[in-house]
Amino acid sequence: MDEIRIDNLMVRAFHGVYDDEKEKGQRFYINAVLYTDTRTAGVTDELEASTDYGQVCSTIGKSMTRKNYNLIETAAEHVAEDILTGFPLIKAVDIEIRKPEAPVPMEFESISVKIHRAWHDVYIAFGSNMGDSEGYIDDAMQALRDHDKIVFLDESTRIKTKPYGGVEQDDFLNGVCHIKTLLTQHELLDYLHELEAHANRVRDIHWGPRTLDLDIIFYDDMVYEDDMLVIPHIDMENRDFVLIPMCELAPYLRHPVYKKTMRQMLRELERNSK
Repeated sequence: MDEIRIDNLMVRAFHGVYDDEKEKGQRFYINAVLYTDTRTAGVTDELEASTDYGQVCSTIGKSMTRKNYNLIETAAEHVAEDILTGFPLIKAVDIEIRKPEAPVPMEFESISVKIHRAWHDVYIAFGSNMGDSEGYIDDAMQALRDHDKIVFLDESTRIKTKPYGGVEQDDFLNGVCHIKTLLTQHELLDYLHELEAHANRVRDIHWGPRTLDLDIIFYDDMVYEDDMLVIPHIDMENRDFVLIPMCELAPYLRHPVYKKTMRQMLRELERNSK
């Protein structure tokens, strides 16, 4: 990934814990690395193919002065978010905020916080077999579209499938959607749980009927596991209601553990089922 760098952009702002900092303000210096693909701009020499770094500097200034924060960690988060949501060609950023006038009673050059933030590529499986399944799914997809840290990219065809796991119940309406997000995997999981709760989802029976089921299938090429979350989603290689819509959206996406494409995994499942 190519880089555009902004070094030591000075902004006078009013961040800090102490009253003097909030009242008098002080100088802050911002370093930014913008990760993007500059090839098209380099070949065509067209401004619209690049990111206007003058506008990025203006955005940083507005982010730093729009509101006063106790912590420069908070200021850095808002600067990163404003750049990523405001400039579609930028895929990731490094933001460093230096505070050379920090109230520290010792000699120092500056205090700084540096963060890396990026858009994450995510596939989410959805399903429902209770009540107004189409309506529950429609509401969830719209909620994803409306979230300010999510860009909704695509949705597969919704398919009717037999229930998985041996519990006798009605057929499911299933599919997969593709998003990019600034949320961490756990922040996204929490939001999906909120959407399920809004649809009156209950978890009385494992693999039982549900009004709405939302599962993170892939989050970038992350391989992750804790008590709350497994990425890629566990047992997806045995679930045609995940693999069929995944093949529609991303047939050549490769599983980061099995190193097989979605198309290869679906063909193996179909052969094994026979």
